[in-house]
Amino acid sequence: MDAEELRLLLSKDGLALLERTEAQLDDRSDVVREVSRLRADGHAPALVAAVLSQARLRRRARAKFGEFAAGMLFTEAGLEQATRLRVAAHHAGRMRRAGIVSVADLGCGIGADALAFATLGLEVTAVERDEATAAIAAFNLAAWHATVLHGDALETPVDAEALWFDPARRDGARRLNDPADWSPALDAVFARAAAQPTGVKLAPGIDRALLPADAEHQWVTDGLETVEAVVWTGALARPGVARSALVLSDDGAEELTGEASHPEPGELGEWLYEPAGAVIRAELIGALADRLGATGVSDGIAYLSADRHVETPLAQAFRVRETLPLDERRIAQRLRELGIGELEIKKRGADVDPAALRKRLKLKGDGRATLIATRVGGRHRAILADRP
Repeated sequence: MDAEELRLLLSKDGLALLERTEAQLDDRSDVVREVSRLRADGHAPALVAAVLSQARLRRRARAKFGEFAAGMLFTEAGLEQATRLRVAAHHAGRMRRAGIVSVADLGCGIGADALAFATLGLEVTAVERDEATAAIAAFNLAAWHATVLHGDALETPVDAEALWFDPARRDGARRLNDPADWSPALDAVFARAAAQPTGVKLAPGIDRALLPADAEHQWVTDGLETVEAVVWTGALARPGVARSALVLSDDGAEELTGEASHPEPGELGEWLYEPAGAVIRAELIGALADRLGATGVSDGIAYLSADRHVETPLAQAFRVRETLPLDERRIAQRLRELGIGELEIKKRGADVDPAALRKRLKLKGDGRATLIATRVGGRHRAILADRP
């Protein structure tokens, strides 16, 4: 979005047109027809483009922001990197529990985390170097006690008890793999984080070797998707907690802490557990096994197994029906015998393309099951199982 499109969109007439247009559009709308209709009504082409783009982004944003999306503005890149509202609320809650009253969101993007901080009553200063994105953040935060500054995340003076960073890891459509190329660069962020309480949001696949040893490292799974790793420093890092895995769901939050550990392999029991991604990323599979009374299924495989079912948000559970050789013909024959027409395929430690395998199996029948391709006791196996 360029400055002129944003100026038109932020005008009284522009925002009113956005509200009317969004109310009329749905996923089946003909965008070309909408463009023609709006231009025929006398609206400038630049405004029409901005309004339709925002209406589309707002629909996508509902998955992250729920009803808040209807009152927000977005950029394509800003929405992609923005923290989900439920996850951002967790960040804000940790700030509050640590006694923080003011926070600077340095590199705030469209203001997702700053919005969560502000809704919990924290005094927020948000800094964004892209002028159009800073203006959008100011719009999104207008109803809250927050100040938005246009400037560099590391060079703009701020007065706050705690800092929040979410370094940009893209340059337009290009993903930046070298942390030195991020904005701000990761080394500079960690240098700043060493001086005062800070939270640093990173991709969940971050190389652990890059993370400072004297901080808390937390991985977060929201629903079934592992969405981030956060480095907490100073008063925001909990004493005695070096790493943690947090799983958020509609039912609340569940957390696991401990030292990195992996369970000893044992016999495949009646139940198979797939740990949440946050547990795997945090290398807390051994701690989860202890909690579940489970063992591993094979060295280097993240699945756990036990003879009893323990309900936990930290893992998905599957009841084992039987175990087969990882042989496509044997699997197909058995599925035909059982009348399995709907098959979920999961894998770990096996060279299997689930989509291609499902097509080749030519499933027929009314039954459903889960097929797990993995290693059991060091040997490749196909576990036929059911979700409880």
